[in-house]
Amino acid sequence: MLLAIDVGNTNTVIGVYRGEDLINHWRVRTEKDVTEDEFHLLIRNLFSSEGAVIESVRGTIISCVVPPMVNILNSFCTKYLHQKPVWVDAATFKEMPILYDNPKEVGADRLVNAVAAFHKYRTSLVVVDFGTATTFDCISDEGAYLGGAISPGILISSEALFQKASKLPRVEIFMRPKCVIAKDTISSMNAGIIFGYAGLIDGIVHRIKEEMTSVPRVIATGGLAELMAEVAQTIEVVEPHLTLEGLRIIYGNVQGNGVTSNSFPFPFTDGEDRGRRSEVGGQTTNNQ
Repeated sequence: MLLAIDVGNTNTVIGVYRGEDLINHWRVRTEKDVTEDEFHLLIRNLFSSEGAVIESVRGTIISCVVPPMVNILNSFCTKYLHQKPVWVDAATFKEMPILYDNPKEVGADRLVNAVAAFHKYRTSLVVVDFGTATTFDCISDEGAYLGGAISPGILISSEALFQKASKLPRVEIFMRPKCVIAKDTISSMNAGIIFGYAGLIDGIVHRIKEEMTSVPRVIATGGLAELMAEVAQTIEVVEPHLTLEGLRIIYGNVQGNGVTSNSFPFPFTDGEDRGRRSEVGGQTTNNQ
């Protein structure tokens, strides 16, 4: 079995694959001070709750945007899984051309999402990931990572409101508001947060479409994707396990187990232009 781990600033998503099938998945809080032994207990308990054992893990792949977790997870894998994990980062990323000015700045989770989305849809895309930050990642028709936008996540934006406005209560934002013109403070806050954020999503997506020469499909992932898809007009599809799927695909490519470089119809190689052609604004760029 394959153990796929995506470490975000707020949550860590863990998935277990048997072949191409996701058989178990969990979302837990990211604890930056956890030890490799404590992480082992967490994983073992999660496996045990589903009648599985970690000894059945034959490979591990990790994307991580929390630097303190790297050594912890490396130690966990070597000590308890007796293997070295495959790490996804921009420095070693070969799955698609990255058109960022500095590719090393792109978060591993954004790249993994881009690979998974293009592998499934094979067209130009905008991937909206609702995490600690909300990211907008753009992929061309040819499968090049064009770049994107980053905005504060809905939860941390709400937290700032709760902290700075002393008279406003803390509210849960897990349900669609009934209306915009609310009749009490909690409902007013809920409407402002949810519908306001939907406006942010639609506004950025519309601007992205104006800059892309093709018409991209818009897909969403992340913890609040399903809620926001109900209120945002531009989201077409929700892919709740997109990041885990991307990790599985990249692992298969690295290991040569069913997913090879031929599975990615990208026209560029390391010795060629590396996809410096950009469809943004319909212009051709040369950043080498």
